[in-house]
Amino acid sequence: MSTLAALDLERLAELFRGARHALVLTGAGVSTESGLPDYRGSNGLWRNRRFEELAHIETWRNEPEAFWAFYRERIDVLGQARPNDGHRAIAELERRGYVARVLTQNVDGLHRAAGSDPLELHGTLADVECLVCGFRGPTEIAATQLRDGVAVPRCPVCDAPLKPAVTLFGELLPPAIGEAERELVGCDLLLCCGSTLQVYPVADLPYDVHRRGGVVAIVNVGPTGADHIAEVRIDARTGDALPALAALLD
Repeated sequence: MSTLAALDLERLAELFRGARHALVLTGAGVSTESGLPDYRGSNGLWRNRRFEELAHIETWRNEPEAFWAFYRERIDVLGQARPNDGHRAIAELERRGYVARVLTQNVDGLHRAAGSDPLELHGTLADVECLVCGFRGPTEIAATQLRDGVAVPRCPVCDAPLKPAVTLFGELLPPAIGEAERELVGCDLLLCCGSTLQVYPVADLPYDVHRRGGVVAIVNVGPTGADHIAEVRIDARTGDALPALAALLD
C-alpha cells in the first residue's frame, strides 16, 4: 500500500477512535472480492440483457422464465461464495464497538456469514416470498424446484409464483430504507465501502450524513459519486484496506 494510502488509513483510524456512532455502508465491490459478479459493472450484461432489465418487477411478472433463469444462476453462484477479508474486518470492527451498524446494498448474505448483523437495504437472496398469500421461506424451496426442472418456482401454500425476497427495480422502497435513515440521524462517521454511490436512494445517504455535520469516508476501487464530500478517500480493495484499518485500531 502506498505511503499516501497509509496516511489516509491513519486518518481513518483517528476518525473511528473519535466517533460516537459510526456506520459502514457497503456495495457490490465488497462481494466481488468473494467471486460474485457485479452485474451493474462495465461488463454487466447477462445474455445480452442488462441487470436493471432482468431484475425488474415487470420481468418477474411478464417474463418469469427468463427472470428465474437469471436468478437461478445468481443463487448457484452465491452458494459457492464465502466471506472475504473485507467482510471479516467489518464484523470485527462491529464486535469491538467501533461500528454501530452495517448497512448493505448487497443481497448475498455474506455479511451475516462473517458475523455481522446488517441492515439489508435491498432485501436478501437467502429467502423467497409470495406476493399473493404472504408466505416467506428459505430460497432452497425455489432452488429445489429449479433443480427438478420447474421453470418458475411456485409457492408451497397457494401455488402462486415465488419471488426472491429482494427489492426489484420498479418496486416500492423497502422498510429497511426508513430504518437506515433513522440510524443515520445519530451518525457522525459513515464509511462507504465497495460502492460507486450511484444507485438511489442509497446514494443520498452520504449526503444526509454530510448535511448533518457528520464525516464521510470512502474505500473503493475507482471514483464514486460522493468523493467530493469525503474527508478520507482510499482507492483500494476493501479486503486490503479494512484489515489494515482493524490492525491500526488494535
